[in-house]
Amino acid sequence: MMDVTVENFELEVMAASMQTPVLIDFWAPWCGPCKTIGPMLEKLEEDYQGRFKLVKINSDEEQQLAGAFGIKSIPTCILLKDGRPVDGFMGALPEGKIKEFLDKHLPSVDELIALEEVQEAQALLEGGNDEEALIKLQEAIAINPANDDARYDYAKLLIKLGELQTAEMVLAPALAQIPLQLRFDALHHWLACFQFVQTDEKAQWSMEKFDAHLAKEKRDFEVRLAKSRCLVAAGELTQAMDELLEIVMRDKAWSNQIARKLFVAILELLSPVKPQKESLQTNTTQGGIELAGHIAQVNDPQAELISKYRRKLSMALN
Repeated sequence: MMDVTVENFELEVMAASMQTPVLIDFWAPWCGPCKTIGPMLEKLEEDYQGRFKLVKINSDEEQQLAGAFGIKSIPTCILLKDGRPVDGFMGALPEGKIKEFLDKHLPSVDELIALEEVQEAQALLEGGNDEEALIKLQEAIAINPANDDARYDYAKLLIKLGELQTAEMVLAPALAQIPLQLRFDALHHWLACFQFVQTDEKAQWSMEKFDAHLAKEKRDFEVRLAKSRCLVAAGELTQAMDELLEIVMRDKAWSNQIARKLFVAILELLSPVKPQKESLQTNTTQGGIELAGHIAQVNDPQAELISKYRRKLSMALN
């Protein structure tokens, strides 16, 4: 437990909540129920062994923070995850009810272990140690098959390492989800490009042969798609999108709109991982507690390129 003021709020609450859920206890020295719930929350923080972080804010002394969260009575508790208030409750609830509240939002022990595996894998990837990262991601999925972040990173790394058959099996549960997540659909199309390169005779063509053929047969969409897939597998994503645009401009619906779908998949693959903490939105919990706040947006270094090609696709479709 720690006391938080406006001076250390960004570090101890906002930044901390990116890693671990933070429960804010708004209290005041004169509040009788606060004296009951305070020690109970401190005990629960110890019992939950790091599954959440408890902070206390004196609403009398920190009126700016209390106002930002719309605090109307105390004690009021607000839970933040990834820089966003997600829920809260008012009053000195019994310990059992507080546990129900926490268990509804906090990761399980297995989920925490899986998260640690993913974080270790990401560190290994940054260090160029793909093989060890692969093991960590496999362990994370074994512990928690519902961890979509681990499944995405695992499948993407498998494709990168050429383990295409395994990647296809790893992707299968995610591709069966309704609705289908765009990032998994993007991996599906990316995988198809590598599978094409391994199995189709056109993958042996040189770029010069592709260009010579397409100069004569501009509407040979099969060959143009083949060239696009080869470019994707080679990592030439912008060139691949240029070829796909040629198909879209000439026949939007060709082959079940495969050109548009692959184009959108490439845009998704080009996009950096979205910050989990873009901006806090004003909303209200089920208990009627108003939640508000703000956090600065993170700039995307590839935003201009992605925006440019989104506009090109939009113009081709119109």
